[in-house]
Amino acid sequence: MGVRTPAPDELLRIAVEVARDAATTARRMRADGVSGVATKSTATDVVTAADRAVERQAVAALRERRPDDRILGEEYGAAEGAGSGAGGVRWILDPIDGTVNYLYGIPQYAVSLAAEVDGVVVAGVVRNAATGDEWTATLGGGAWRDGRRITGSVEVDLGQALVATGFGYDAARRIHQAGVLAGLISQVRDVRRFGAAALDLCLAAEGTVDAYFEKGLNHWDHAAGGLVAAEAGLRVAGLAGAPPSPMMVVAAPPALFGPLHDRLVRLDAAGGP
Repeated sequence: MGVRTPAPDELLRIAVEVARDAATTARRMRADGVSGVATKSTATDVVTAADRAVERQAVAALRERRPDDRILGEEYGAAEGAGSGAGGVRWILDPIDGTVNYLYGIPQYAVSLAAEVDGVVVAGVVRNAATGDEWTATLGGGAWRDGRRITGSVEVDLGQALVATGFGYDAARRIHQAGVLAGLISQVRDVRRFGAAALDLCLAAEGTVDAYFEKGLNHWDHAAGGLVAAEAGLRVAGLAGAPPSPMMVVAAPPALFGPLHDRLVRLDAAGGP
């Protein structure tokens, strides 16, 4: 008898339970004071003791519920919590997306947890640990914020669109991204930079911003939020037919995706360092 593949709703239920507990830990540790601050790729790319503690907690909770699943986390990679994966399920975890915001006490940081089945994201939750706001989605089941269905922006004119984005940690990459922004900002209503990709994708999904793009995202940055955006009716992709990747993630309603995509291509947004 083969291993039963769990339904997306079942995986989402687990994800929500784990993410809520993890968010509680992140918020409590922030109230107790940020500690164990270190750097990763550059001097501005920070990680805290809370990032590591929250990931360990979430991995342990997932292991308890589904011991054979594989897990990919931002801080410990695929080695921690890697099971046999007999059911084809892999969990994608960002314990604290928006660590710099967390460090400074800006209430824009989240636990992001997605479930893949055979390489396809089928369930995801993003929970703002500071505020308790929560976005969820299942493949084919729509996107939701706190029990309310969300369907994205109805804006059709790029010139009237509020666009969110983010910047990398490497100085050379930031210089290139600043050039892209300089070429884009006169073509849109305005630009916002909140500092947490998972939340940016959810804000685009609910229409708080009209669209979002960013270069340099890892899978854990956009797995859950990207599903939320896609299930809200947004197109989520890279440039020139590519899938979402570290080269580029664009999330926008269909009417805005084409004009924004074409402008980003002309600005070589996926280029540079």
